[in-house]
Amino acid sequence: METKQRGRPRSFDRKAALQQATLAFWAQGYEATSIADLTRVMGIGAPSLYAAFGDKRALFAEVVETYGATYGTFGAQVMDEEPTARRGVARLLHEAAWEYTDPSHPPGCLVISAGENCTSTQVVDALREQRIQNVREFQRRIQVDVTAGVLPAHADAGVLARYTGVVVQGMSHQARDGASRAELEAVAELAMRAWPEEVAGT
Repeated sequence: METKQRGRPRSFDRKAALQQATLAFWAQGYEATSIADLTRVMGIGAPSLYAAFGDKRALFAEVVETYGATYGTFGAQVMDEEPTARRGVARLLHEAAWEYTDPSHPPGCLVISAGENCTSTQVVDALREQRIQNVREFQRRIQVDVTAGVLPAHADAGVLARYTGVVVQGMSHQARDGASRAELEAVAELAMRAWPEEVAGT
């Protein structure tokens, strides 16, 4: 009797599967995205998912990393390219209006929205820390300009950084609620009126 050969494990495009997982978590959030949802959009079985990525939380951690290296790069890039914090934030808010309403992917920001109604403290804490780190980076950049005299000495770097974080996060939530690009760009314009002007001659 001929021995039946076992089939080879099904191969898959790991990068493409991770991209589909990113879109699923982004659209639905961590809690609402099931393993069944993930295997369906990734085109793999549950055993392959666990073998390649670990459990759901480990997969999500990799998704957040992937998101930060792809869709989420615009913020840091803008702040690096602009010569001052004020100009960087002004451009960042306008680009956020575009990114958060881009029809080619789910609205808003994954790091801001994916932890909503989540019961995993590890996931919630990791996303919160990432958002806090963004605010810290805003504060660092703003303080550099205050110290250099680019922004007036009375400018409070901590308050301005927190305010910027509030606006960015609010824009993400509004995009998920259906706000248009034009509406969010108007918010970006209005938000910058609260910023002190740069000191003339610097």
